[in-house]
Amino acid sequence: MPKLNRGYSLFELLMTLTLAALILGLGLPSFTSVIARNRQHVEINALFHAIHLARKESIMRRQVVSLCPSVDAIRCRPGKDWSSGWLMFANHDGDEPPQIDPGEPLLQVHTVGENIRITANRRGFTLRATQKRATNGTIVVCDTAGRIPPKALVVSYTGRPRVTLKTTRGKPYACAD
Repeated sequence: MPKLNRGYSLFELLMTLTLAALILGLGLPSFTSVIARNRQHVEINALFHAIHLARKESIMRRQVVSLCPSVDAIRCRPGKDWSSGWLMFANHDGDEPPQIDPGEPLLQVHTVGENIRITANRRGFTLRATQKRATNGTIVVCDTAGRIPPKALVVSYTGRPRVTLKTTRGKPYACAD
């Protein structure tokens, strides 16, 4: 009776490992860009919806509602770096740049995910019900590793946001260092 070998030869094992390494080597870089694009998309959507909510809240409350960058989810931070997160609050005194004061209700807190850098050309965005126009400006969302192109959220004077890849001059947005 012949003896049955139930296993793999060294050659078969090496060929399988080589093929697996080749497939992973080709697929992994594109997979990391998919993850980076997804993270960027999440933060753009969060900002987009926060601006819409702030606009709606300002109309419903008939008060000024502001968004500002925050590191600790308690107070606004000076500067234009939104990479840690932001606050949305009813800005009773309407201060510019917005600062949350005692007695002003906090409406939303958002913490930004990892490997995302967000910068704006404003220290805060203020949305008003009917009095004056809203703060316009641009918020640029970047992948810190540079795997994908930056996207910008442009807020108009009416408080309506739109997402774009290029400036009004047709040039791509750049990430701040």
